[in-house]
Amino acid sequence: MAQPYLDNLTALLERTAPDLGEGDVVECRHFFSGAATYVNGRIFMSLTPVGLALKLSETRRDALMAAGGTALRYFPKGPVKTDYVVLPETLTDAVIATLIVESAAYARAQPLPTKKTKTKARSRSGS
Repeated sequence: MAQPYLDNLTALLERTAPDLGEGDVVECRHFFSGAATYVNGRIFMSLTPVGLALKLSETRRDALMAAGGTALRYFPKGPVKTDYVVLPETLTDAVIATLIVESAAYARAQPLPTKKTKTKARSRSGS
């Protein structure tokens, strides 16, 4: 069940970045088998069985990968989420707080995701 991830992510956000939502809409929601945090409709952080992942610039991702972070892949054979890095577990709350604020700012600067429209399946008539 994803509820513990949602509770833990909400607690982490309140503990490390309580002022993050000033002037923004920040919300935590269920996401796959975990939880995700959004700023103004843009996802920037997730907590799932694979760990805590943040959406960050390539430079910051590379630095975190060199420090023990890993590429984000929600499922063993799933695609790598290239804008994200799973944080190493050795980071302190102070470092995580800085990264959360940076991640939210990075996500804020991205365009809003577009909603996909469903297309109706065409019926084929036989000849």
